[in-house]
Amino acid sequence: MRERIVIGGTALEARWVGPRPPEAPTIVMLHEGLGSVAQWRDFPEQLAASTGYGVFLYSRAGYGGSDPVVLPRPLTYMHDEALDVLPKVLDAIGFERGILLGHSDGASIATIYAGGVRDPRVLGLVLIAPHFFVEAVGLASIAEAKAAYETGTLRERLARYHGDNVDVAFWGWNRAWLDPEFEKWDIREYIGSIRVPMLIVQGSDDPYGTMAQVEAAQAESHSPVEVAVISGARHAAHIERAAPTLSAITAFVSPLTTAPPTPPRASASTPESAPAKPPPPTA
Repeated sequence: MRERIVIGGTALEARWVGPRPPEAPTIVMLHEGLGSVAQWRDFPEQLAASTGYGVFLYSRAGYGGSDPVVLPRPLTYMHDEALDVLPKVLDAIGFERGILLGHSDGASIATIYAGGVRDPRVLGLVLIAPHFFVEAVGLASIAEAKAAYETGTLRERLARYHGDNVDVAFWGWNRAWLDPEFEKWDIREYIGSIRVPMLIVQGSDDPYGTMAQVEAAQAESHSPVEVAVISGARHAAHIERAAPTLSAITAFVSPLTTAPPTPPRASASTPESAPAKPPPPTA
């Protein structure tokens, strides 16, 4: 069911699939840097049917049918979403226990939240094509996307999902990543503070990131890290190879369903031991 939630005066388009809390745990889906509610297609329905969890997804400000934002986005935009916005979203929907499932930028946001807030309601993370640090191959693909947006059909294709937000969505993402200061962006410190199991889903042919991202999680994590490399998938394994991706996620999620419920909290908070939000990069 489609709806809108208001966070700090900003209206965000949202959608629920399946049972809501407290009837079942919840999978909260966090989209990629050019994503939105609609771009998950029917994968939320597949997740709900396969896992028995309820599924909640929303478009961040400046994406899809959510309220726009003023550009440029700060280079800390993923930290801002993880530490300032996501806690309010989870409280607004009555989140009691469940999984954060993030794709690309959304996977980075889930990582920062799990390591920075360490919310006991979160039972595990599913990270599809995550990036924990900047790679040259990813920057090259983002530069190619810029050319495709300016001279090709990418703007037209994205406008189907973002409408009037299309330029805000694209340039907010693209200019942040291609800013020379963004090359310093690195969230590996958050991985070591995560205290729940993780599943990393990586396409074998992802043009935006390599297995170095997976290896970083394995090296830094003190919690179990499962890895599913999806043969033939690029950056969106849940769309390009939905069946094996869904199978890997269901197998990961199923044992977590038996975890005892965590009592709801009034709000999310950041413990003193969590990594601090970084200051904006300086020239």
